[in-house]
Amino acid sequence: MYTRIFNNILQALFIICVPLLLITTNVRIVLNSATMYDYGFNKYKIEKYTGIEFEQLQAAGQQIRDYFNNDLEQITVNISLHGDNIPNLFNEREILHMYDVKNLVKMVYMVQLYSAILLSAGCVFMLFNSFTNRRILALKYIGRGGVFSFSLVIAVSVLAIVGFDRLFLFFHLVSFSNDLWVLDPRHDYLIAMFPQGFFFDCTVVIAFLTLLEGGILSLIPRVIRLVVKR
Repeated sequence: MYTRIFNNILQALFIICVPLLLITTNVRIVLNSATMYDYGFNKYKIEKYTGIEFEQLQAAGQQIRDYFNNDLEQITVNISLHGDNIPNLFNEREILHMYDVKNLVKMVYMVQLYSAILLSAGCVFMLFNSFTNRRILALKYIGRGGVFSFSLVIAVSVLAIVGFDRLFLFFHLVSFSNDLWVLDPRHDYLIAMFPQGFFFDCTVVIAFLTLLEGGILSLIPRVIRLVVKR
């Protein structure tokens, strides 16, 4: 009885932590990808829309990524605009919102770390356990975590395709306790540089990576069984 309860707890751990680890890892990859930023700047013609040269947009993007990974409370985006030095491209409202975003990013990093630790501990315990059955269960649980990741992303992807506007709004309402995220692209460079379409593209990349990884993990138990049978 206790063995069954323990196995159920471990199974729940894997099913919950696998998608958390995959999603947060992919969010982190996209969040820190210079290629993704450059793609968005090009696709949405940000240079033409804002008047900021592409090289300066790249510099701004790098400073934003640095901010997400340093200990500073206030973001400073120093660029050159029309030949003039701009000490900080963002206004007070944008700076405050970016601090909120940074706290959200830190939470993503923390979830990634803790889910990785829990999964590693679970794998070490089960894979190096003296009972062969536990080792087989570990692979099975990882596979189920992959299946759940795949299913979860499919569900969210359907919602995003049907109504990304509402999903994007819901995300902001849930993630932030203020309305600092309500910005005007005519006056606020942050939203002018990163329009909603950019976040849709990021969501697509995150979903694709998670689907790929979840699919691979879900196949692991089957592949192992085939190899063992041979």
